[in-house]
Amino acid sequence: MPYQGTVIRAATQQLRTDEQRHRAEFDRRRQRLYRQYPRLQEIDRLLVKTVRDASMTALQQGVDPMPALQRAREENQALQQERGILLTEHGYDANALTYQPLCPLCNDRGWRGSEMCECLRERCGREQIRNLSSMLDLGNQSFDTFDLSYYSRLYDATIGTSPRQQMELVLDVCYAFGDKFGRKGMENLFLTGAPGLGKTFLSAAIARVVSEKGYSVVYDSAVNVFARFEADKFGRDEHAKDDIERYLTCDLMILDDLGSEMNSPLVQTALYQLINTRLLHQRKTVISSNLSMNDITKRYSPQIASRLGGDYTPLYFYGDDIRRQKRERGQ
Repeated sequence: MPYQGTVIRAATQQLRTDEQRHRAEFDRRRQRLYRQYPRLQEIDRLLVKTVRDASMTALQQGVDPMPALQRAREENQALQQERGILLTEHGYDANALTYQPLCPLCNDRGWRGSEMCECLRERCGREQIRNLSSMLDLGNQSFDTFDLSYYSRLYDATIGTSPRQQMELVLDVCYAFGDKFGRKGMENLFLTGAPGLGKTFLSAAIARVVSEKGYSVVYDSAVNVFARFEADKFGRDEHAKDDIERYLTCDLMILDDLGSEMNSPLVQTALYQLINTRLLHQRKTVISSNLSMNDITKRYSPQIASRLGGDYTPLYFYGDDIRRQKRERGQ
């Protein structure tokens, strides 16, 4: 799950902040208990002192330290037992004065060897959603808030059904894509239709669900994506290569508004690289566009059209412009 570097850094900082807050809360609790029950502080002092004194005595006398250490361990066990009894008698957990990390799997390091721990991955997911929310209205755009009332129930002979029934199908497919993300056999999605019919809304709903599952998600417009490929090719931005790496390796890439970019040989090459690389590595992609599949065939190379036509499930959006309907309703 290759999260963006800025996401990992922000999530790591959040983990450090949470750990510091957790330690501070433990220290406050410990000092409060010491004030209320001085014997607890004395016990904790003795727990440190017995082992230290046994080791120092053995070293100074030049004798085998093991017998002294064994006696110290036995004394400490008795002290720990006394401490536990004292705490429970006053209504506290027996381990209230034993520091426990937030994450017992990694001891709050965030990594287990070379593998990212679940605690850091969860924070990466939250940070990723925060970043996505700056581009998409993830607070309001979800499957639960997708309003089908904007789509007519009247039969449309040109599509062989009503816009409402067609969009119910589209909603079901998008929901299943997000809900089952990560399982084998899933298709990529190509969302096509006129502007203002909900393509970006459902893209945002997918991004939200997949992010909450802990997968890395990148959302960007076609104009921005191809600008980054151009910046990398001509050396205009040293960070462009990192952005392209994210486009190619994230678990889910959402490419918005394909066809809005200026067409050029560089765009053709970049789009083919993006689509083909992600297909080869079985990484899922959602593409939205105002272009139809026929338009795709005319605008892009045969190789691109073939992959979009053969490896993507097309979802056709029909209806009347929702933005216009909202204006008319005064919303």
